[in-house]
Amino acid sequence: MPAAGQALATTGDGAQAAAAFGWGPVLTGDEFSNTGAPDRTKWSVYNSAGHAGKGLRSPEAWSVANGVATVSGDAAGTTGGMSAKFAQQKYGRWETRMKTNARDPKYHPVLILNNNDAPNCAEIDYAEGSSVTSLMRFFLHYACGGADFQTTTATPVDSTQWHNYAVEWTPAGISGYVDGVKTFTDTNPAHQPSVAMKQTLQLDWFPDGSATKPSQMQVDWVRVYK
Repeated sequence: MPAAGQALATTGDGAQAAAAFGWGPVLTGDEFSNTGAPDRTKWSVYNSAGHAGKGLRSPEAWSVANGVATVSGDAAGTTGGMSAKFAQQKYGRWETRMKTNARDPKYHPVLILNNNDAPNCAEIDYAEGSSVTSLMRFFLHYACGGADFQTTTATPVDSTQWHNYAVEWTPAGISGYVDGVKTFTDTNPAHQPSVAMKQTLQLDWFPDGSATKPSQMQVDWVRVYK
């Protein structure tokens, strides 16, 4: 049975699932060692309407400096997202080090594995912030139709500190981790994505009519393992 409900709080000690569980060498990813815009050989940066058609996703929202990629969302809902050109694969392990500022609850940081051509709307949100800023959620979407077709859990996390979020996808199931602690498991074969997936990074805007405070998400690295 998949894990559900609220997981135990993690220590926030910066442990990595890759090290704790011996995932082996990094196959690919991004350490964000350049300066300026995200590396276009590694990322497709969004230039489009925002989540649910609200606000904008602009390439100018992204910057890379001092080993960190930063995406900023402004008071008008202009924010950003980008999808990886590397490691579109079926099965594997992904880990990302991420933090936010003391964000507006209307700005949601999201680390996603997806494929726009997935016939069953498959998506793995292995870290997704919400209007409850003290929690980080894991969502496995396994069919089209919204909340009736997902499994989820929530972990207390201070997202203003660096944490390592990971997902492990094998034929046996899908697991999620925060700082090397397992927080989610779903072993139902019917919930498995049927196509290869790739990494996306997004700071999504969910306006509610009230004023929006500018917010940021920062990513130290994205690493992919076999």
